Amino acid sequence: METYRTADYHTAGEPFRIVTEIGTPIPGETVAERRVHAMNSAAIERVRRILCFEPRGHADMYGGFITPPDDDGADFGVLFWHKDGFSTACGHGTIALGVWAVESGLAEAPATGTTDVVIDVPSGRVTARVHTEEGRVTAADFVNVPGYVLATGVTVPTSRGEVTVDVTYGGAIYAQLDVTTVGESIHPSRTGDLIALGREIKWALNDSPVAEHPVDDRLSGIYGTILFEDLPRQRPDVVSQRNATIFADGELDRSPCGSGTCARVATLTVSGVLAEDAVLEHGSIVGSSFTARVLERTEVAGYEAVVTQVSGMAYPTGESIFTVDPHDPLVPGFVLR
Repeated sequence: METYRTADYHTAGEPFRIVTEIGTPIPGETVAERRVHAMNSAAIERVRRILCFEPRGHADMYGGFITPPDDDGADFGVLFWHKDGFSTACGHGTIALGVWAVESGLAEAPATGTTDVVIDVPSGRVTARVHTEEGRVTAADFVNVPGYVLATGVTVPTSRGEVTVDVTYGGAIYAQLDVTTVGESIHPSRTGDLIALGREIKWALNDSPVAEHPVDDRLSGIYGTILFEDLPRQRPDVVSQRNATIFADGELDRSPCGSGTCARVATLTVSGVLAEDAVLEHGSIVGSSFTARVLERTEVAGYEAVVTQVSGMAYPTGESIFTVDPHDPLVPGFVLR
């Protein structure tokens, strides 16, 4: 019988299903090339659907296939996936992978100290910086590829009227909207309306010039819409916001979104809202949070860019052996949204 073994984690409430073996080769010299192959492979798509779709997953499931790294400079690679395909970046997944690598013994770590787990992802090389105390993982940081603002003040017609968004790259491209401008708030009771609004904005901009990546067209397209609201400042060096990131086609991130948080840091830095050495406290719709700060300023393709560190934690939720009965008429599965 066909079987798949997984290790499941959540980062700030968002699931991440780790799959080390899928039984199907994924050709390519780099993770970016393997992503393109996976997107066009019926066999790999079938495995993604089996492990993501109902009845083994759900419409908001997220996970990744472990692959070889691009070269000896990284520990391993990963292809991130969701219900609609393969994404270019995933901060919450990177945090989960770092914690998993240390807890499983894949990465050697001191009983007390910090271990860098270097991972190749489709958007580049990232780091999960895992902190341990007396043999227990206590926290992990996600150090991303540089992020930069692609466009500001972009007007988008929606069913809620015309809205104005900023578009920023943070490993994936995000449109960002202050939801108070349309009378919304980030609250679980508003989930349906937030998903609808996020989808509208994404698809309105997805094929527009503002969604074109300046270096690699494989990274083009609006991956998600970050719907945010400001929270009261408790300290002058801390910017507090809460968000709901609607990614892929209507998936709602339970975490504050790792790569999305990097996009927000880049936007807030360029606009001057996030001052030098200040931090962003980024909350989610379920009450979890990440803390983010700029580690380095740089330039990419003429854009002012920042390397962001996002701090959080991931926790194991279980290990599974999924089976596929060859007589099951519902394989590879289904989603109702």
